[in-house]
Amino acid sequence: MCRSTEKVQVLQVLQEQQHPGGGVAIIMPFLSSFFRRNPSTARLCIVAMAPIILVLIAGCAVQPAVEPEPRVVRVEVPLQVPCRVTAPAVPAWAADGLRREDSLEVKVRALLAERRQRIGYERELVAAVASCQ
Repeated sequence: MCRSTEKVQVLQVLQEQQHPGGGVAIIMPFLSSFFRRNPSTARLCIVAMAPIILVLIAGCAVQPAVEPEPRVVRVEVPLQVPCRVTAPAVPAWAADGLRREDSLEVKVRALLAERRQRIGYERELVAAVASCQ
């Protein structure tokens, strides 16, 4: 049978390795010297461990691959949409109809009315631009 110190040494060598299969290079010299010293005990250890290793390998091979269930996932992605806002109509400005002969009072009233028109027209433009953003 295997001696406990030999088992511990093999386990320590396996635990020191960071990647699978890397322990073979370290274990092989140990096993070769072990085979030379105690050939019958070493063979008995390997024969006793072989069924366990085969069962473990077979267990890994038999497990079916678990496939994820297909499911519908809603993903919201922002898209750029062209702005389709009609430009507000340019009003007929009150000061456009003024003549040189009109009195000062008529001119001032027309300019004040045009100022109100421009403020309203600017608000319509701002609203149209804001609806696109």
